[in-house]
Amino acid sequence: MHDPRIDKLAKMLIDYSCAVKNGEKILIEAIDVPHAFSTALIRHTRAVGGHPLVMLKSNEINRALMLDGQPEQWEVIARVEKLQMQNVQCYIGARGSPNVSELSDVTADKQKLYESTVWEKVHRDVRITKTRWCVLRWPHPSMAQMAEMSTEAFEDFYFNVCTLDYAKMSRAMQPLKKLMEKTDRVRLKGPGETDLTFSIKNIPAICCDGRVNIPDGEVFTAPVKKSVNGVIRFNCPTIYRGTTHNDVHLTFRDGKVVEASSSATAKLNEVLDTDAGARYVGEFAIGFNPYCVKAMKDILFDEKIAGSIHFTPGACYDEASNGNKSAIHWDLVMRQTPEAGGGEMWFDDKLIRKDGQFVVKELRGLNPENLK
Repeated sequence: MHDPRIDKLAKMLIDYSCAVKNGEKILIEAIDVPHAFSTALIRHTRAVGGHPLVMLKSNEINRALMLDGQPEQWEVIARVEKLQMQNVQCYIGARGSPNVSELSDVTADKQKLYESTVWEKVHRDVRITKTRWCVLRWPHPSMAQMAEMSTEAFEDFYFNVCTLDYAKMSRAMQPLKKLMEKTDRVRLKGPGETDLTFSIKNIPAICCDGRVNIPDGEVFTAPVKKSVNGVIRFNCPTIYRGTTHNDVHLTFRDGKVVEASSSATAKLNEVLDTDAGARYVGEFAIGFNPYCVKAMKDILFDEKIAGSIHFTPGACYDEASNGNKSAIHWDLVMRQTPEAGGGEMWFDDKLIRKDGQFVVKELRGLNPENLK
């Protein structure tokens, strides 16, 4: 049965997010998503004169490849996928997850092998830097379960989040970008003992307005690499390499994570010991999507929660670089809304947001009631 919401989302991705032009090629990487969505993307690509390429994948198959993965095998896969990525101007990564823990029994060294080949050589080096790209999740029942919602209610939520008026949001976030780019010192206060300070001086702030992620709704930058000091306790659950972590608690000294604990402390420190850059932070971002209001253990949604921030051990983005390099990039989310314990965000000793609501006049357009 035809779902007009699928058509609306596909059209938005092709026309707005990737802005595919006549004669351009787009790679559609569909991982465990319905063929109806892939065919809708193909149809809308052709409507604007573009040339679609499609790569179908499965998390179950990827797990099987990773379990017995050898360097020679992943190098060939990376070369093939890199060649394809180098020959397109646009990319859409539609990622479903019938089982969000599918990779939980793949050892860290096997996952690292995949990350150092396909992820780094295809996605980090080519896709992120040389294409107009957009990544999105697909609403599987497993996501509805994690969100503690019925499948139908979750799908309604998903399409509301993914097809809101991103052009309006884009206009509302420009004052935040300007303010962040004038700011030196940031202080975050939150539930428990959270009290963290760092500098964002002279690092660009980047607006995320539906062009590279769906759902979207954040402005990100990076902390000056060695400026981070204090303690932060993240109150949203997070999944990394298939393992769920609750109550991630990090202590920083001169930019470096010197203490780390969670509900899976050994696994947490295993990730943070991946390489020299993994204990430094590559991103600081402020989230404000009005339809994202609670954590659901899916980072593309959780990092956009209205009234949240995320702080990211690992690699920085080239557009907002602090020089930190790493094979990992792990977005950890802290909500500062009243139901999550509240909190404050200060820029250069001025209160900017309290309990998840922007209090500065020029930023109030980003509060949820003004974006719906």
